[in-house]
Amino acid sequence: MKEFFELLKKLDLKSIFITPTKNGFLQFFRYLFVGGIATVVDWGILFLLTDIAKIHHLVSAIISFIAGLAANFILSKALVFKQNEAKVNPLWEFVSYAVIGVVGLGITELIMFVITDCFNQYYMLSKVIATVIVLAWNYLARKIIIYKD
Repeated sequence: MKEFFELLKKLDLKSIFITPTKNGFLQFFRYLFVGGIATVVDWGILFLLTDIAKIHHLVSAIISFIAGLAANFILSKALVFKQNEAKVNPLWEFVSYAVIGVVGLGITELIMFVITDCFNQYYMLSKVIATVIVLAWNYLARKIIIYKD
C-alpha cells in the first residue's frame, strides 16, 4: 500500500496503471479501475436495454454482463495481470475466465431475481448489490485459478 501512495504522490501514472508489478495492492487497485470501466459498460447497456429497448431486466442483465465481461477480460489482461501471465495456454485462460464469469453471471441473475422480482425493488439496486458481490468473486477466482504466482 505504501508503494501505491508514493507513486500517487509523484503522480507516476505509468507505474500506477501500466508498469508490470507483483504488488497485490496495486494489482487490486488496477482491478478496481478496470472493473469500474467494465461496470460502466455493464450498467449502461443494462439501463439502455431495459429502460429504452424495454427488454426484461433479467435478459438485459445477461447481455450487459457479457459485454462487461469482455471489457474486463481485455483490460485486465492489458493492465492488471499482464506481469504474471497465466500458467495455462491462451485458450484455456479464456475458457477459465469465461467459466468464472458464468458463475458470476449466475450470482448476478439470482440476486437480481430475488431482490427485484421477489422483493419488488428497482432492478438497478439489485444490480449494484450483485456487482459488489461478483467483483470479489471474480478477483479472487481469477487471481487463484488463472493468474496464480
